[in-house]
Amino acid sequence: MSVTWKPRAYLIVVLAVCTALGLLVKPLAGVAAGQSAREADGARLLKGAIDMHFHMDPPGPNATPGNEQADIAKVRIAQARGLRALVIKDHNQPTAGLVYVLRLEVPNFLMYGGIVLNRPNGGINPAAVEFMATQIKGAPGKVVWMPAGDTQTEVKASRQPNRPFVSVTRAGDVLPDVKEVIALIAKHNLALASGHVLPEDALTVFREARRQGVQHMIATHAMDSVGKMTIPQMQEVAKIGAIIEFDYRNVFDDGGRRLDAIRTIGPESEQVNE
Repeated sequence: MSVTWKPRAYLIVVLAVCTALGLLVKPLAGVAAGQSAREADGARLLKGAIDMHFHMDPPGPNATPGNEQADIAKVRIAQARGLRALVIKDHNQPTAGLVYVLRLEVPNFLMYGGIVLNRPNGGINPAAVEFMATQIKGAPGKVVWMPAGDTQTEVKASRQPNRPFVSVTRAGDVLPDVKEVIALIAKHNLALASGHVLPEDALTVFREARRQGVQHMIATHAMDSVGKMTIPQMQEVAKIGAIIEFDYRNVFDDGGRRLDAIRTIGPESEQVNE
């Protein structure tokens, strides 16, 4: 299978399906017959789509039944529904190795993995990024997310507010380990995603990434992350050259404010260093 990684070829405003359970789990039989208008729209939008945010976190010991995330069956359904590719995400484990195996089990379907720089993955862990980029056959690991779930804001608001957290900046400057990770992202032509860091930190990290020559950047579900980006912040993100990610599931919610943001920023933008 020929695998090509070209995230900058896509629209700068991405509708992330985020596991797409509402559209994918309907049995394959009967998709064309008897489907609602919403299901028909969903089937149309899935054709050729790339889900940049396909959650495959395994359930914890106290997980609620029926609330599981995607599994290999959902991957097969995604392929059958005509999706072009998936980016597999697990908040607490790297997914490049998982993707290597998934490619063997579901051939002729583009899949990529990555790493979220949360504490179970070592936090800001340059060694893990280097390993992902260089030590797995086929180089399936392509995305490095900043912390998502282990940021200071999220920890302080959690049931364990005194547990350690992962920082990316201090006094407005990018931390040295984060700069090292960014250098590896640039060296190996990976994609940098903002995760759940504060908008101000995301912009600081993106500016450093652009300075170091990173070609591919993603503002992770920018209107739903911690702090939530404002329109001016998203416009600056677009000028820097990052893709702005929206979640397909809620893009019509809240009076369509996310749609208004897409219209204001523009669904397309000039690509930087293309």
